[in-house]
Amino acid sequence: MSLILKSFSSLYCATLLMLLGSGLLSTYLGLRLAESADGLWVGALMAANYLGLVLGGKLGHRLIARVGHIRAYVACAGVVTAAVLGHGLSAWLSVWLLLRLLVGLCMMCQYMVIESWLNEQADSSQRGQVFAGYMGASYLGLILGQLVLVAHPALGVELLMLVALCFALCLVPVALTHKLHPAPLHPAPLELRFFIERVPLSLTTIAVSGLLIGAFYGLAPLYGTRMGLSTEQVGLFMGCSILAGLLVQWPLGWLSDRHDRVRLINTCALLLSLAALPLALQPQASLWLLFVVGFSVCALQFSLYPLAVALANDHVEGARRVSLTAMLLVTFGVGASLGPLLAGVLMRFFGANMLYAFVCGCALILVIRVRPERVTHLHQVEDAPLHHVPMPDSTTSSPLTAALDPRVDEQVVHQQMHDSEPLPAGDAATAALGESELRP
Repeated sequence: MSLILKSFSSLYCATLLMLLGSGLLSTYLGLRLAESADGLWVGALMAANYLGLVLGGKLGHRLIARVGHIRAYVACAGVVTAAVLGHGLSAWLSVWLLLRLLVGLCMMCQYMVIESWLNEQADSSQRGQVFAGYMGASYLGLILGQLVLVAHPALGVELLMLVALCFALCLVPVALTHKLHPAPLHPAPLELRFFIERVPLSLTTIAVSGLLIGAFYGLAPLYGTRMGLSTEQVGLFMGCSILAGLLVQWPLGWLSDRHDRVRLINTCALLLSLAALPLALQPQASLWLLFVVGFSVCALQFSLYPLAVALANDHVEGARRVSLTAMLLVTFGVGASLGPLLAGVLMRFFGANMLYAFVCGCALILVIRVRPERVTHLHQVEDAPLHHVPMPDSTTSSPLTAALDPRVDEQVVHQQMHDSEPLPAGDAATAALGESELRP
């Protein structure tokens, strides 16, 4: 593992700096708006960021194909740096919405450049370890971004300058890397109808996960402020919650490989609805209750996405898994764009505790919708359930992360990423076979 960390240190460093800046920017904007605006505007800003991430998946391929990986990365990092500084030049919220959209769009392109390099250079036997290093750098950056608020609680332009500094510095390791320039990319087909028919329960879980995680990143800082937390305490609350999402990944993988994944999703959703209930019912809460419940809720809600990804891979052939990941990320992005808006409206009219009431409601949807008796395993792939691979929360990845999944055959990855030919007609015809997850 130490050799892998050394080999990919420049790309991991760039990822860490990007996520440090991104995590700090999200919390900073939430705290700034908490002083003068309501939850609807805070939610709209986060929704704009996720909308940019979704759009960036399409535009990023075009930009990289036109100017190359390094130029695309440099251009996007420059735009993000300028957009971050733009928040300090204008106080108009409509301008901030546009800037957040630009940040999300350009960051997706940056993710695609870094992940294509990782995919290109990682041996098939090392993909799991390379992916683990990438995920660790992503989560570490997000956590450090929250802890910056503990060291520097003043919400001045200094924090925006620090965020811009991170995005400027993330250029350096990519520009100086000795890694070979990746091959040109081609977008993976979404095949919307096929995946809706084949993995409907997974898509439902992914969409609800997007609602929850989008609402958390967008509105948790506002919620903490409404509960009377100081800036330092909000930073600790956010850092502790994100840490819960990281710590739960490895025990979750152990459970996922040994128990029915649909039952695990249902159980996590039920526990999540119960865990969020104390904060949903109380307009005010003590500090210890906020941290304990916040940690528990995030540990459970960050479990839903990787479980749904594993379940979907159990029912989709290897040749389609890169396309599947693109579909899952679009679904997550749509949910994450709507989540902050819906929860923001609830918080505006009914109080801050509606954030956790929203969590309870979303979790109950999964309890009702995703049940073991609805699964037939009709199209389950050979040797399923496949080995569980811990996944990021989709705020830190692009469709190309599928190629780092050790469950995906290397030749399939090469064909999907570097060959523009469509899938064989015989594979496309399997869409007519019906729903593999659901009973007729």
